[in-house]
Amino acid sequence: MYIDPDVIFVIGMVVGLLAVPALIGAFSESRTPRAAAIMVLISAGLISVAVLRKPGGYSLSTAPDVFMNVVSSIVN
Repeated sequence: MYIDPDVIFVIGMVVGLLAVPALIGAFSESRTPRAAAIMVLISAGLISVAVLRKPGGYSLSTAPDVFMNVVSSIVN
């Protein structure tokens, strides 16, 4: 089963963005950010797998285009 690297990249970005509020909440309540740390590791793993699978890799300027292409392909 082949999964497009763009989809893996976008999932990694979304998981990474969801980790930010979890990190802030854990630090504000003086708790250990275990769940947020796991989310950051998952995000880093997914993004690195996507970068390794895509021949040209990704850049900061192409990330919004990749995100919009994946979202538009899911919506349509």
